[in-house]
Amino acid sequence: MTKSKIFIVDDHPLVREWLSVVINHTTDLMVCGEAADLNAAVQGIANSHPDIAIIDLSLGYDSGFDLISILNRQSPRVTTVVLSMHDEDIYVARAIRAGARGYIVKRESTGQIVGAIRLVLEGNIYISQELSERFAQRLTSSSSNTAETPVTKLSNRELEVFQFIGWGYGTREIAEQLDVNIKTVQTYSTRIKEKLGLSSGAELLREAMRWNGTILV
Repeated sequence: MTKSKIFIVDDHPLVREWLSVVINHTTDLMVCGEAADLNAAVQGIANSHPDIAIIDLSLGYDSGFDLISILNRQSPRVTTVVLSMHDEDIYVARAIRAGARGYIVKRESTGQIVGAIRLVLEGNIYISQELSERFAQRLTSSSSNTAETPVTKLSNRELEVFQFIGWGYGTREIAEQLDVNIKTVQTYSTRIKEKLGLSSGAELLREAMRWNGTILV
């Protein structure tokens, strides 16, 4: 049997190692390469010609959304699937809009992840069940219910910073997570406040925590 080739893009070595073990233990799939950042992924995928690239959305300084867009232009035969810790509808919508054919949440079982890869290889679009119901409801709801919210105005990187703020991360911690300098995070925070109509850091923190579900009101 000819195995389908999978390329893994994730900035955490343990995730890449775990996913490689899972995939290589199947009879029909094999890992043909891996990368931790955007540039290495583009080069590695060009060299290995995988059937599917499994991509995390947070790649240190890089964005998985950007990688998906680049691959759609430069390697259109490679199908892209997101494997992410983010389970908000807005991430699903942006990933599918960017060209991904699947969105898997990292907390899913290994069986579900392998099953999702196989479904995508068959030409289907896969979205984790708990997300697909919300996403379908969003797509089919009336226009009055789908008005753009302020958060949708944020860029992909601003959205990442916004979520980290809601998790209680400080500026220095966010900079470390995204592999950028503190001034860059401060600039993102300023832009977020402007787009959301917030006047202070306290308001930004509260809104980010509310959006993350850390607080209810």
